[in-house]
Amino acid sequence: MKMICLGFIAIILFNQSHAQTTPVQDSLPTIALEEVKIAGLRADESQPFAYTNVDKEELASRNLGQDLPIMLNYLPGVVTTSDAGAGIGYTGIRVRGSDATRVNVTINGIPYNDSESQGVYWVDLPDFTSSVSSLQMQRGVGTSTNGSGAFGASINLLTDAVSENAFAEIANSVGSFNSLKHTLMFSTGLLNDHFEISGRLSKITSDGYIDRATSDLDSYFLQAAFQDENTLIKAIMFGGHEITYQAWFGIDATTLNTNRTYNPAGEIYDDNGNLEGYYDRQVDEYLQDHYQFHWNQKLNAYTSLSLGLNYTWGRGAYEEYKDLWFEQNVNFSSENNFGYLGLQPYTIGGTTIDTTENIIKKWLDNDYYVATFSLNSQKGSTALNFGGMFSSYIGDHYGELIFATNAAGGLPRDRFYENQGKKTEGNLYAKVNHQFNDLFSAYLDLQYRSISYTARGTVRGPGNIDIDEKYGFFNPKAGVVYSLNQKNKLYFSFARAHREPIRDDFEQGNPEPEELNDFELGWRFTSEKSTFLANLYYMDYTNQLVLTGAINDVGAPLRENVGKSSRLGIELEGNFALSSRWSWQPNITLSNNQNHDFYFERDGRLTDLGNTKLSYSPAVVAANIIAFRPNDDWRIALLTKHVGEQYMGNIDAELSKLKAYTVTDLNVSYRMVPKSLFKEVNISLLLNNLLDVNYVSNGYFYTFDDDYSVPGTITTIEGAGYYPQAQFNFLAGLTLKF
Repeated sequence: MKMICLGFIAIILFNQSHAQTTPVQDSLPTIALEEVKIAGLRADESQPFAYTNVDKEELASRNLGQDLPIMLNYLPGVVTTSDAGAGIGYTGIRVRGSDATRVNVTINGIPYNDSESQGVYWVDLPDFTSSVSSLQMQRGVGTSTNGSGAFGASINLLTDAVSENAFAEIANSVGSFNSLKHTLMFSTGLLNDHFEISGRLSKITSDGYIDRATSDLDSYFLQAAFQDENTLIKAIMFGGHEITYQAWFGIDATTLNTNRTYNPAGEIYDDNGNLEGYYDRQVDEYLQDHYQFHWNQKLNAYTSLSLGLNYTWGRGAYEEYKDLWFEQNVNFSSENNFGYLGLQPYTIGGTTIDTTENIIKKWLDNDYYVATFSLNSQKGSTALNFGGMFSSYIGDHYGELIFATNAAGGLPRDRFYENQGKKTEGNLYAKVNHQFNDLFSAYLDLQYRSISYTARGTVRGPGNIDIDEKYGFFNPKAGVVYSLNQKNKLYFSFARAHREPIRDDFEQGNPEPEELNDFELGWRFTSEKSTFLANLYYMDYTNQLVLTGAINDVGAPLRENVGKSSRLGIELEGNFALSSRWSWQPNITLSNNQNHDFYFERDGRLTDLGNTKLSYSPAVVAANIIAFRPNDDWRIALLTKHVGEQYMGNIDAELSKLKAYTVTDLNVSYRMVPKSLFKEVNISLLLNNLLDVNYVSNGYFYTFDDDYSVPGTITTIEGAGYYPQAQFNFLAGLTLKF
């Protein structure tokens, strides 16, 4: 690999003076300063990667309160989920079968994935879509980025640009399940041609489709900016406060058929197992604040520099009522035992008391510091980018006993476990893209990541956690682009990525880091009225940490190393202007996702299952958007999503299969420009699940060995749970711009 890299660089230097038969226009001066900070992280047509760009206008008509993953539901290879069933509250996204822990997300080049869990919790940033000016989703490994490696996709978000003109905007929406959204946005416009202050305040509430799956969400965004011809400086603050009633337990198949909106969270039983009611504070509450500073500077006509600083403060807890009868007779957990709660048993009248009904709170208080830089140069036929990141994370985890019927001398707010995780990361990358002639260009991208992770203290159970791991990953990427003509380009790329295990992986055993070799072959067609992409991919994994199907006590999916596995697929994506009024945006992903030589212990015997399907990886994912514009003010769009059947586990068990589903939405928007008072008025209507389909987009699957029912015999028992999604529902919005 080193010889290949040196040879490639030598060819570039040689061609600088000998091979520029048709020099490429120096493009840096045309790059807006807003885009400088993400110029090295986003792909373009000259690079050999599959990606989709989305701008603010495309998001606006459906931005009525649902989380950002739901906004991206119609992109290629995407499957979205919603715990509450209607897209408000906890939502998730999978791309090419890879879950959210493998989807790298950056906001203005700053990593957003949680350092320890690598998950992305969009509920902590409600209505963030309103502050996004553009985003790019790269599928596969893509270009080197900041933060954890992209094993299925990366999503790069750019927040609102500086507005030259002053404005104020009020947006309100109302919908099914008592859903409400209120948003206030403003900008001073450029003051003295250099300064701008802008911001947003949002409030979203919803009862949810699932019983008691309420959401009470607040968020803000505030930006102060200075710009001149060569400099853009931004200080940005944004954050959110979420209170959501827990809806992460799912329901079994029988309940799905008889009462699909039922929510078992917070159940309270009497001593005979009769349901008495539900605990009203069975909620998750979390606050997250982000403080970012960005300095983008054009150094000369060909070179720019971007610096970024970030501090994120997160804190919150989820509260749970632990019913004694339910935990002992149904759930068979230990969370009512004194040992779990750190209490000492005591004796009354010869009877030992060692269990209690209780209410516990499990806390996370974390701090995340990030510094990034990027140096970009575009001169002649060569584009160079050099960048990196350093980050430091500290997360305090602890549990409090806030109520117990038998406290055994325990004091309110006693901590029954307490531990701290620390993670530091360094990342450097160098990228070069060189146009050799009219037909041929090549791309090289070298990245090195260094990670140190420790976690020490006590955990619930009781038990101890003691993690001290260091990783160093070299992630090379290379590719070529061949131009058949101005409209047609062929490309091929190879990319290697590594990912470190997450905290839950360590708690489940001794995980190994993952490795991925990603091969992409594509054809991109671009004309004035249409674009089309055909992309063939092969993703070869070693020690992939796949979802087992099981979940932990907070609904987070569990993972395990599976040795060799792969994903082979083809993506077709188009955007066609059929006429001046009609447009068509179809996409489909067909894939074969497999574990190779998978072993599973069933009924006490280790069995070779051969090749099995990877969990949560449907073979078919398709979307279609047909839009009609009767005139410049009206837009009517019919949106359809199809997700093929998928297994929730890795053993091809029939019980673990989620059925295929097809859902259709209708989106209508109307814009008018009054002669007075308002600059613009926009009305939007979103009819979700127009055909009232009963479907499930997510669930869980588990197995356990029963060695009690028949002494001397081990029987493997299977079980499954489901997260039903809302039937027909609507959202309607009114936006007033001053």
